[in-house]
Amino acid sequence: MGKYGEILEDFYSERTRILDALQDKPNEQIILRLIGALAFRTHCPQYGYLQDALQRKFTDIDFASYPRFSKGIRSMLTELGYLEDKQVTQLFGDRRMLFHDPVFDRHIDIFYNMLDFCHPISFTGRLEVEQITLPLAELVLEKMQIVQINEKDQIDTVMLLREHPMGDNDQETINVELIARILANDWGFWRTVTGNLRLLEDALLRYDQLPEADRSVVRTRIHELQDRIEVAPKSLRWKTRARIGEKVKWYKDVEELHR
Repeated sequence: MGKYGEILEDFYSERTRILDALQDKPNEQIILRLIGALAFRTHCPQYGYLQDALQRKFTDIDFASYPRFSKGIRSMLTELGYLEDKQVTQLFGDRRMLFHDPVFDRHIDIFYNMLDFCHPISFTGRLEVEQITLPLAELVLEKMQIVQINEKDQIDTVMLLREHPMGDNDQETINVELIARILANDWGFWRTVTGNLRLLEDALLRYDQLPEADRSVVRTRIHELQDRIEVAPKSLRWKTRARIGEKVKWYKDVEELHR
């Protein structure tokens, strides 16, 4: 058994074990923020039960950080019992690292500086905003940037929108001003997010486990976000790309990292 005990089967308990290790003296300077489904669950103490009610299963644990912390992250996760995928580090180490859970056959992904799948989401200067997870605005964009969005991503987003109101700052609100500004400079990103918001509203009708009063709150917040995105002044870059529209693909295809 290592310094921090054994790897735990329950995802939320294992999340807590990792977060506790970050508070330890050798690791306290490391900036490491949860992303993905566990970040949504962490940020939704009141409505996190919706993931269970809607049968949302966890599959892995993902974090965001900056490359300068890679040495400390490697040391901490090794001490926690994880095995570094050295091939991934060799190929992508400046932007991504992968650690395997040898007990429960799971993995931890570390993304450096940005999440770059269908559309890029920069972390620069934003990981300091929260102590545990990505800021709420980036969590919304993390899900809404997925061109082939699926049920689990919609469930996470519905839960987050039910828990948190829209606002113009990051203080337990979804920073809609930031979202609108990012999308106003990138037509492709705008196209994907606005399309997914419409799909998200349609998805609300499928969730019988969600009381109508809760669905109404989420629907209102979707409309508020849509309205703010719509009225935000668009950049010349956005307008130029908008003229081309969907005649040219506006997103990147995502290739899964071979594990």
